[in-house]
Amino acid sequence: MREITKRADDFARWYTDVVIKTELVDYGPVKGTMIIRPYGYEIWEIIRAELDRRIKAKGHKNAYFPLFIPKSFIDKEAKHIEGFAPELALVTHVGDEKLAEPLAVRPTSETVICFAFAKWLNSYKDLPILINQWANVVRMEKTTRPFLRTTEFLWQEGHTLHESQTEAEKHTLDMLEVYVDFFKEILAIDALYGQKTESEKFAGAHTSYTIETITQDGKALQSGTSHYLAQNFSVPFDIKYLSRANKHEYPHQTSWGVSTRMMGALIMAHSDDNGLVLPPNVAPLQVRVIPVASHKEGVKEKCAELVETLVKKGIRADADFSDNTPGFKFAQAEMLGIPIRIELGPKDIENGQFVLVKRIGGVCEKSIQQGDKGNKGKTEKDDKPKKEKKIIPLSKAATQVSKALKEVQNFLYTQNKNLLSKKTIEVDTLEKLGGAVESGQFAKTNWCGLNACEEVVKQKYAASARAIPLDIALDKKFKPKKACAICGKPAVTVVIFAKAY
Repeated sequence: MREITKRADDFARWYTDVVIKTELVDYGPVKGTMIIRPYGYEIWEIIRAELDRRIKAKGHKNAYFPLFIPKSFIDKEAKHIEGFAPELALVTHVGDEKLAEPLAVRPTSETVICFAFAKWLNSYKDLPILINQWANVVRMEKTTRPFLRTTEFLWQEGHTLHESQTEAEKHTLDMLEVYVDFFKEILAIDALYGQKTESEKFAGAHTSYTIETITQDGKALQSGTSHYLAQNFSVPFDIKYLSRANKHEYPHQTSWGVSTRMMGALIMAHSDDNGLVLPPNVAPLQVRVIPVASHKEGVKEKCAELVETLVKKGIRADADFSDNTPGFKFAQAEMLGIPIRIELGPKDIENGQFVLVKRIGGVCEKSIQQGDKGNKGKTEKDDKPKKEKKIIPLSKAATQVSKALKEVQNFLYTQNKNLLSKKTIEVDTLEKLGGAVESGQFAKTNWCGLNACEEVVKQKYAASARAIPLDIALDKKFKPKKACAICGKPAVTVVIFAKAY
């Protein structure tokens, strides 16, 4: 089995080793592009299916919009073009012929969708319009890393129109809540949910809300966003409707999305020095049955029978009938992050049982019963603790495996939640803020609301304002008791700073 760099030695290298050596991705021929390999794409398909169901439950319909957008569309919203100009890929020629107008390869779809909305919307009776798209987008990033930041990536982007500001703002928060539940229930990730500062919000948005996941090395990763766009796009794109008062008015708009960056968040939240750790709810394979002494009569047949029993109960399971040794199979299952492995051999079959081993969530001590060196009867922890093994009756396979999968899912969420709590600390001076972010923590502090203070932190510590916690952002009566930790002026809110990927 190929070695994976230890997290403590080089976290960034560890991450790259995991995504490459577990065959989630490979590098594409163009700088910054990635090939999502079958195992990685299976994870994305589960993410997509689970999230798509939640989005449709909110009344949205899926559609697809063109990859190419006239550059003049992008230019219509000044802040939008300003925000995306450095990353914009343009098509200027077809063959040897120069195009009369360059075409932008979509960095996001607000503009082309607004083009369609202007044709589709006539009356207040048409509202709300709730559209979702699963697509690829292109942003010419200078520094890239698989899943986290790539030239081309896959994502989901929702776009909606509403009669009123109140309705649109509520929808923006409703969709953020959909993401919150998804991250918790499927990805087993707790996160910082909050409002972006004015300087960090989406280009063209009135208000941006964000999902900031924490990595094991204490950095933030923006893993999803939901934006209230107000009328910032409907006015320049002349999207109008005949209102209930028989007047032409502009609708209020939202957009929200998550991308394959979630895959990076998933890996950096849970995985370890032995490879991937996947929550059962997102694992392509939840259980792998590994035959022991598979050459013995009846072993392979019993393994296949057990797999069939699990699959019938809706558990994603298979058996490893390869010619590799059981030890190799155990290590491979562990590296691939399969939540549960089952060992089944002739003695197990004779006793009507199997051995269940969790990928994570329990270890046992090694008992030393040696007669020399004074070790007799002592119990010590092994340098590499053995996985906790449970003997399960074959007759209870489906119920006990289902229970174990839920235990792993809950364990991973609790572990991630505890990490976020442990690494989020309150600070009241610039020096303490710097010390926190430099040591891999989220620094929660009072803030005056001025961009100048954000710039001080950015320049001095290479950290940024990740979010104003959601409960504080939505509390109009909230007033900090202390002054801004950066400049000493009266604070108006609380913000969390961190280094970020």
